[in-house]
Amino acid sequence: MNQIPLVLLMVSGAFLLNSFLMFACFRFAKRIDNFSIVDSAWAFSFLITGWFFSVLSPSFPERRLFALIPVSLWSLRLGLHLFFRIRSHHPKEDGRYRVLRERYRAAKGVDHGFFWFFQYQAWSVVLLSGPFLLPLLNPAPGIGALEWIGAGIFTIGFLGETLADLQMKDFRKRNPGKTCDAGLWRYSRHPNYFFESVIWIGFFVIAAGSPLGWISIYAPLLILHLVLNVTGIPFAEAQSLQSRGDEYRSYQKRTSPFLPWFPKKASS
Repeated sequence: MNQIPLVLLMVSGAFLLNSFLMFACFRFAKRIDNFSIVDSAWAFSFLITGWFFSVLSPSFPERRLFALIPVSLWSLRLGLHLFFRIRSHHPKEDGRYRVLRERYRAAKGVDHGFFWFFQYQAWSVVLLSGPFLLPLLNPAPGIGALEWIGAGIFTIGFLGETLADLQMKDFRKRNPGKTCDAGLWRYSRHPNYFFESVIWIGFFVIAAGSPLGWISIYAPLLILHLVLNVTGIPFAEAQSLQSRGDEYRSYQKRTSPFLPWFPKKASS
């Protein structure tokens, strides 16, 4: 069966849908004068995109649910986590967006810059949705071994990231302004990012159980690149050093930057 017309319909529809959603989010962000809300909107967009794909999917109901439950759980949890964090800081904007404001103000203007920034986020959702699209094109009945393995990997990542966020929230409530080195944060400076990467590996392995699913390997690799080199760890480290100085430098010396590992002993 030639699925090219269906794929084109699903992908083009997802582009239009996400572009509209991010335009609406941009208008709302302007109204409240806080562009940080795009982070939460980005996370929720995967839930909407996955279920949009499902409506057009020729796959069996059990596979549609198997593919959609993980992304739905991840999208809802992350979207709500970011939403409540942004709301608790409002009207203070995340540091990344304060930097972007200055950059856009010096170029073609804040509104022009953020309009396209929000659209880039919309397109990134569609680009990263390959691991959710490919299983929904698989007409074969039954759930295969790779899909079950992928679900297991996803579960480890989901539980780990949830625990890391809860531990950070609890620590900050009891120790405002201090560096969190409790729980998972004792073994990694960024366990949330580590388990986020594990989640995306799980998405890929689930997709790998379907024809051409191996193509979606680009998604976890792209997420890993963003986390390690772009908007994840580099910016978080810079902010922590600026706000906590020597305390954070000491934490850096003894704690693994990404992969969870035993902390180094203090040098005598």
